[in-house]
Amino acid sequence: MPAEPAAGVIAAPADGPAEGPAENASRSPAGGPAGSAVETRGLEPVPDGERRGRVRELVPTWVAANISVLLLTMGAGLVIFNKLNIWQVLVVAVAAPVVSYGIVGVISLAGKRGGAPGMALSRAVFGQRGNLFPGALIWVARWGWETINAVSGAYAVLTVLDLLFGIRRSTALIVVTLLFFVGCTFVVSGLGIKALRVCSTWSTYLFGAFSVLVLGYLAATTDWSAVFGKPAGSTAMMVAGIGTIAAGGISWVPSGPDFTRYLPRTASSRGVVAATVGGAGVVVLPMVLMGAVMAVGTPDLATAQDPVSFIGELLPTWIAVPYLLIAVVGMLLINSMSMYSAGFTAQTLGIKVPRAWAVSVNAVISLVFGFLLMVVATSFFGSFISFLTLLAVAFSAWIGVFGVDMLRRRTYDGTALLDTTRTSAYWYRGGFAWQAMTAWALALVVGLLFTSVDWFSGPLSDTWIGHNGLGWVAGIVTSGVLYAALPRTAEPRPTESLSN
Repeated sequence: MPAEPAAGVIAAPADGPAEGPAENASRSPAGGPAGSAVETRGLEPVPDGERRGRVRELVPTWVAANISVLLLTMGAGLVIFNKLNIWQVLVVAVAAPVVSYGIVGVISLAGKRGGAPGMALSRAVFGQRGNLFPGALIWVARWGWETINAVSGAYAVLTVLDLLFGIRRSTALIVVTLLFFVGCTFVVSGLGIKALRVCSTWSTYLFGAFSVLVLGYLAATTDWSAVFGKPAGSTAMMVAGIGTIAAGGISWVPSGPDFTRYLPRTASSRGVVAATVGGAGVVVLPMVLMGAVMAVGTPDLATAQDPVSFIGELLPTWIAVPYLLIAVVGMLLINSMSMYSAGFTAQTLGIKVPRAWAVSVNAVISLVFGFLLMVVATSFFGSFISFLTLLAVAFSAWIGVFGVDMLRRRTYDGTALLDTTRTSAYWYRGGFAWQAMTAWALALVVGLLFTSVDWFSGPLSDTWIGHNGLGWVAGIVTSGVLYAALPRTAEPRPTESLSN
C-alpha cells in the first residue's frame, strides 16, 4: 500500500487521466500543449508542477464576472420596488458582495487544494452516482443564467445599432444578435482559462475607465436633492435587497474552484478570498448605486422589458455607445465563464466529449431560451428576479454540504475522482454518500418552503425568513448543520501524489 501523502496533497491516476492525455510534460499551464492557446485539460487534477497561477489574477476574473448592466436594473429595483433610500442602497451594495463572494472565495480554496473543477471535487462528497443529482440541478440552473446574460448582451447590441444607425429591432435581427453573442461566448469559453484571463484583464481596464466617465456625467446632471430626499424603506426590504443582489454571487460558488485549480498549494488562502470579494465588490458597489440614482429620475427603469435601452435614453450617445460596447464584452465574459464551468459540469454528468465541445450544449440551450425570453416573455425584470431567487436556493443546498466537507477533509484522491466505476474510493454505497445526499435533499426542500417568486410560493414564504428573501440562507444552514450532525463518510486512502 503506497504511503499516504501529506495533508492537502491529492492523488493522480497511475495511468493518466480519463479525460485528457496521460503525458503532462508537454502541457502548458492552461492544460494544452506547450504554446497552445486552447485549454485541453478536463476534469483531471492539475499537477503541482503546472500550477503557475497567481492570486492577483482572480481580481480581474471576478470583476469580469460582474460587468453587467443588469446590476443597474437591480439597483433601480431597490429604489422602486423595495422603497429604499440611497443610504440603504449603499448598505445593500456593500453587504451583498461581501456575503456572496465571501462564500465564493472560501469554496474556491478547494480548487487550490484539489486542483480539479468544483463539480469534480464534489464527487468526493456525494459519491460518483450521488454527485449526478446536484450536478444536474446546477447544470440546468446555468442554462437560465446564461440565457439571461445572452439576452442582455443581445439587447445591448440592438441598442447600439439603434443609436448609431437607426436600425430598429425585428425578430430576424434578434436572432442574428443572439447568434453573434452566443457564438462569441462559445469561442472564448472553448479556448479556456488563458483566454478568459486575458479578456478579463482588458475588460476590467476599459470598463473601469468608462464607468468613471458615466459616474462623472451622473454627478453633474442628477437632481441630488431628489436622491437624498427619498424617505427610508423598511429594514426587512433592505435585508431582502441584500438577498436579491447576493443571489447573483451565490450562483458562482460551485464554479469558484474552477478558477483556482492552477494556483500553487502555497497561495495565500486569505488572499484568494480577498481577491474574490474585492474583484466583485469594485463592480457591484458603483453599478448598484448608479442604478439607484438613475431610478430616481427614471422610475420606469426597473420595469422595462428591455433592461438595456434606457442607457441610450439617459446618457449622451458619445458615452452610451462605448459604454454599451464594453458592457457587451463584459456580459460575453460572464457567459464565457459560466459556460467554461458548465463544460466541466457536463463532463461530470457523463457527457464524454472534450471540455471545449461540452460547452456547445449550453450554447444551443441559451440560444433557444434567449429567443423565447426576448420575443415571448412580457416581464424581463420579473423573470430575472424569480430566476435569481430560485438559482440561489438550488445552489445553497450544495454549498452547505460541500463547505462542511471542506472543513473536515485532508485530501482529494485524484484517481478516485476520475474513476466512475465501483472500484472508486468515492463509490461509497452503491455510488452514493447517503449522508451528503440526505442533507442536500432536505435542505433543498427547506429552501423552497421559504421561497416566493412570481409563479411559486412556498408554504413558509410568509414567515420572517420568507419575507426577507432568505430561503437560500435557510438552505445553506440546513444542509451544513445536518451534514455535520450525520455520521462521517469513511475517508479513502489516496494512492499516488501529484507533486512533481
